[in-house]
Amino acid sequence: MNSILPVDIGSRREMLWDDYLLDTSRTSAERKLHQPRIEEIALVHDAPWEGDGCNSHSIIKDGDLYRMYYLGWQMLDESVTKHSTGQTVICYAESRDGLHWKKPSLGICEFDGNADTNIILDENNSDRKDMMYVFIDPNPACPADEKYKAISKDTENYLACYVSDDGIHFRKGWQMTNQGRFDTQNIAMWVPEIDAYMAYIRDYHERPSVYGSGAVGNERIRDVRWMTSPDFKSWTEPCPLDFGGGEDYPLYVNAVQRYYRAPHQFIGFPSRYVERKEWTPNYDQLAGADLRRKITGVHPRYGLTTTDCVFMTSRDGKNWQRYDEAFIRPGIERVNNWVYGDCFVAPAMIETGSALENAPDELSLFCYENHWRMIPARLRRYTIRVDGFASLHAGYAEKSVITKPLVFDGQSLEINFSTSARGSLYVIMHGPDKVLYSCELFGDTLSRKVPLDGDIADLAGKEVILEFIMRDADLYSFRFVP
Repeated sequence: MNSILPVDIGSRREMLWDDYLLDTSRTSAERKLHQPRIEEIALVHDAPWEGDGCNSHSIIKDGDLYRMYYLGWQMLDESVTKHSTGQTVICYAESRDGLHWKKPSLGICEFDGNADTNIILDENNSDRKDMMYVFIDPNPACPADEKYKAISKDTENYLACYVSDDGIHFRKGWQMTNQGRFDTQNIAMWVPEIDAYMAYIRDYHERPSVYGSGAVGNERIRDVRWMTSPDFKSWTEPCPLDFGGGEDYPLYVNAVQRYYRAPHQFIGFPSRYVERKEWTPNYDQLAGADLRRKITGVHPRYGLTTTDCVFMTSRDGKNWQRYDEAFIRPGIERVNNWVYGDCFVAPAMIETGSALENAPDELSLFCYENHWRMIPARLRRYTIRVDGFASLHAGYAEKSVITKPLVFDGQSLEINFSTSARGSLYVIMHGPDKVLYSCELFGDTLSRKVPLDGDIADLAGKEVILEFIMRDADLYSFRFVP
């Protein structure tokens, strides 16, 4: 049927965020990035020990409970002329539905003599922390008292591990690596396919600095690197993510995770760090300009830098397809946005109910705001369609999506798609000895069973090619169902 070796997808759900399954020479549909919708404030960090530096939110699902961990600190003192001398703490919140959060009184750490706090780590029971990340370790060899693992930058500039048996009481474990710069939220996870852990950390590399007509020395560029370990103790040398020759711009917080509906696919929401070199009249017209100018006096980049975030995806955690248009922008100008710290996405996705009656669940994402603005930081919720970070898109003119040869296991085909009322989608399955055709498909659903004029099960285990013919439509994902 084809000289190209088929891709065995079994019955796993396949996203269409990259070119891995596509015959790109025959596919005319365009890839389209979708942006999330801004929603309500999920949590206000207004406790005396929290402040305007509450960031690096880490959210995990633990049974029927969502656990949230985040950094609490005040960035600048009241005069806005220097850094605050207050301590950094790790705080804890929890939720049953991912929408309504509470800060329990834990009695673990005191603040100004008061033990009625949600602090789980402070400088009395651990070293100074910087942006902790927490995950539940599913490695079968993980000791029970290390089920919950956390990683954080240590005061001596190395990446340190913390462990816990209950997700509340953490103790310092061991040094992981000192190869990198760790003042961001670094991520780690167990990857059973390689029988090892993977971690994503921050570092720098140098590139020629170009301004005006030529190169002017070198500049240090923030980047993201990966490393692996069989035991969470000995780690490989960190390697930069490979974007296939894409533009070399600074990336900060990476928010890498495995997509829960398709664990063979990694996704990330790296923050894009944009540091302009001088104050221009445009800054005078941004909201909050007076405070921005004061903060610039502490360090120029605090006022000159802005951030947004992009979407990226990978199948091996090393080689990535990155979308260069922003996934989340700072948004319409308000008093406390368009600042360094906008669009830092928490590495978590929670299925939550839609505000539309009888609509399917959607994905909730979280970003904090009011970063370094001398008022309490806040965590804001965003929502997006399930599987809906990107799609293959056809406008009003008819386009097609054609896959490479595939081998599947299943008895029916389901798709996540959307059309207009005038739009349509057809599916053609090319088998070795028969071709199956669908009727016209239209609508907007996360799971539409595709009616074909033959038995799909007859083609299971055989080499097939899928063809989607689309008009005014988006195709997000598909899956063969056993």
